[in-house]
Amino acid sequence: MNNCKIYLKPKKEESLLRFHPWIFSGAVAAIEGSPAEGEHVYVYSSDKLFLGVGHYQIGSITVRILSFTCVEINVSFWTNRIHKAFVLRQALGLVYSMKNDTYRLIHGEGDGLPGLIIDMYAHIAVIQAHTVGMHHARRDIAKALREVFGSYVHRIYYKSEGTLPYKADLGEANEYLFDGSPNEPPVATENGMKFHVDWLKGQKTGFYIDQRDNRSLLQHYAKGRTVLNMFCYTGGFSVYALQGGASLVHSVDSSAKAIALTNENVSLNFPADTRHQAFAEDAFSFLEKMEEKYDLIILDPPAFAKHKNVLRNALLGYRKLNAIALKKIRPGGILFTFSCSQIVSKNDFRLTVFSAAAQTGRAVRILHQLTQPADHPINIYHPEGEYLKGLVLQIE
Repeated sequence: MNNCKIYLKPKKEESLLRFHPWIFSGAVAAIEGSPAEGEHVYVYSSDKLFLGVGHYQIGSITVRILSFTCVEINVSFWTNRIHKAFVLRQALGLVYSMKNDTYRLIHGEGDGLPGLIIDMYAHIAVIQAHTVGMHHARRDIAKALREVFGSYVHRIYYKSEGTLPYKADLGEANEYLFDGSPNEPPVATENGMKFHVDWLKGQKTGFYIDQRDNRSLLQHYAKGRTVLNMFCYTGGFSVYALQGGASLVHSVDSSAKAIALTNENVSLNFPADTRHQAFAEDAFSFLEKMEEKYDLIILDPPAFAKHKNVLRNALLGYRKLNAIALKKIRPGGILFTFSCSQIVSKNDFRLTVFSAAAQTGRAVRILHQLTQPADHPINIYHPEGEYLKGLVLQIE
């Protein structure tokens, strides 16, 4: 256990006393020792009151707190935290389920492990680190996973090349940490439906698990409707729409690879189903030229803003996107619209959609206000963790 200590400026401990897990660089008065990025450091107030232990990092967030009590960060620590997360998912009916073997096991701050994501696809765990500290701990985390799950976990893949700070220069950051079943088929089950999951090259950890409950809701609205799934990625909403009895489903994504995977997932669940067609095309150009023939539209774009300095442009993008869909959807149509940008607040998103609706002059009602599912928990002391916002609208 190293002895590096960080002392805060006077009154800068208030957020930690409210259990917010981030310490910003402007709050730091002094550093005792020379911690390398990713090392554990012990944090104290200006009057030397112990506040917590966490990962040190270079940047605006200097420390991400792992524990507000003085504990050693070792395999036992990781095992304890992962087991608590496991118990929660078990209570949600997600663990060892034949109907649903796809869920998030660790959701960063929501599970008390800032900078760490672990997604489960049947017997395969995919770990994603967003901090250097979690990168250094990856092998201990893999050991803890095997301790909690036993023989149930066949493979553990570490996929962090695209999420670690690039200035840390950590080199190759994708690898199998455990590979007990190399012939494991890359197919996961969600609410009884099958999906190919590309954890090697796909976006995120291979699948957007956070839309599971929202896809299920869409299924109930789909019967007899003509459906447009924009930014379809691997076709999750499209498969649910078909399952719900949609008369026609069109999937659109700018990536030809995503369209190919969408078609594979549709065929996996609905072989030779002529109700579905997919298009590799830019979303805005498709919407601009589309005919007014859809009565259910899904807008689930990638994050338009990842930094506050581009927030205004992102909100303009959301407004333009929603205005086109609201203008062209059929009377009585249903719009599922989302933002996954963490820096876009619920109020910002709702106001943006309101502005888009006002441009059209159509009567619009909110039927549902959507968020992420319970396996993506939000730490009440860290409201920034509520990143997924959604609205279901009826348009007259």
